[in-house]
Formats: sequence, structure tokens, C-alpha cells
Amino acid sequence: MILAGFLLLSVGAVDLVRQFVPRRWIGYLATLIVLLVLGSVSAAVLPMLAAIAAGAAWIWAMPAERDPRFGFWPAVVLALVCSLAVVWLGERRDAGIIGRSWQLDSPFGPISFDLALLVAGVVVFLLESGNLVVRAALTSEHSWSPDDVEVPHAAVRRDDTAAGGERPRGGFKGGRLIGPLERVIVFMLTLTAAYPLLAATLAAKGIVRFPEISKDGETGARAEYFLVGSLVSWVIALGAAFLVWWGVHS
Repeated sequence: MILAGFLLLSVGAVDLVRQFVPRRWIGYLATLIVLLVLGSVSAAVLPMLAAIAAGAAWIWAMPAERDPRFGFWPAVVLALVCSLAVVWLGERRDAGIIGRSWQLDSPFGPISFDLALLVAGVVVFLLESGNLVVRAALTSEHSWSPDDVEVPHAAVRRDDTAAGGERPRGGFKGGRLIGPLERVIVFMLTLTAAYPLLAATLAAKGIVRFPEISKDGETGARAEYFLVGSLVSWVIALGAAFLVWWGVHS
């Protein structure tokens, strides 16, 4: 379990650094220090080293500025490794220095350090890394993108075109924020067995998107885009909930 927590935490952290930290090397250094400290105090040196290597490999295989080199397959490999780590390895009996003093209670019972790290890694991964995986899946399927919709010419300011800038594109701009929120909500509702609320949340997204999807015409490109993106995003959140659920009951 500790291996899965470290892997997800490392990958999720480097993606957050790439997206939100202007000087990435500072963010990478901070991530490295956090991983080193956590691995040292929890007697998890090997999982910590594996996580550092996985973070570096993820940056190379899933670049943020261009299409991924191997599609979404790095995410599939990561999911398999994390699943095996949780299902087969389970929770450790000795969590090192921090395990001797660690005490964290919840309404569902005590939470061990290994489980807490797994939950932290899962949540961090759901934020920005989930967006990268969804984008990789859409790219692999060559799906229509909102960037393919151009703003009407009348809406382009004269000074923009005169300055030689590209014509702005239309479409949806909130996906980068909606995606993480959606995955976190699905993750939490699944873990708490709030299935009616989960179904209502998923249905609400389709209702909100229906007016835009209905403009598809004969191609069905918009419907395919939202269907592929939504399903991949939901699978990520449900898979994360499964990992934590198994970790709790292992």
C-alpha cells in the first residue's frame, strides 16, 4: 500500500508543479525533499526511491506542453502497479519512526500512516494528473476538441488581428477546473456509498452539457468528445476509490 501512495503522490505532485509553479526546478526540489523525508521517517526507502524514479519517468512520458509519447498507456501501467501494490502487499506492520507515534481517528475507525499516505496520493493525483490522462485518451482517439471551434470573425478585436495575433478559439474553458472537482466528488461519493448522489451528479453533467452537445449536427464529434472525456475521468475517480476501499479492508 505504501508503494502505491508514494507513486501517486510523486506523479500528482510533479504534475501540479508543472501546471502551477513558475520555476519548476524549485517545485521539483520541494517534491523531492518531501518524498525523502516521508520515506526516511516511515521506513519506506525503497518505495520512496521507486516514486522518485516514477515521477521522473512520468514527466518524460507525459509531457504537459505536447502530445504524450505513449498515449495514455503510462497511466495504465501506473494503475496496474498501484493496484498490485495495494491488493498484494497490503498494509505494513512497521511504519518506522512516524508509525510509532502516528494516531489518526476517523468516523470509520483509525487510519494508519500507510492508508493516510495512500489517500493523500490519490487526491493529489486526481487533481492535475487526471487532466493529463484524459487529454492523452482524447488525443489517442483523435477526438474533436473545443479548440476546433473558432470564435466568429466579428468577435475578434481589430487590434488583435492587426498585431498579428492568432484568432482566438471558442469552446469550453472550464474543463481544467471542472475535471478535478468532478473526480474528487465522484471519489468521495463512492467511498461514502452515496450512490444516489453519485448518479445525480453524473446525470447533472450530461444535462448541463446537453445544449452544447445538441449542436453536433451529423458528425457526433462533440458527443464523442464529452463521452470519452467523461468516462475516462469517471474511471480514474472510481479506480481511486477502489484503491482506498481495498486499502481500508485489507
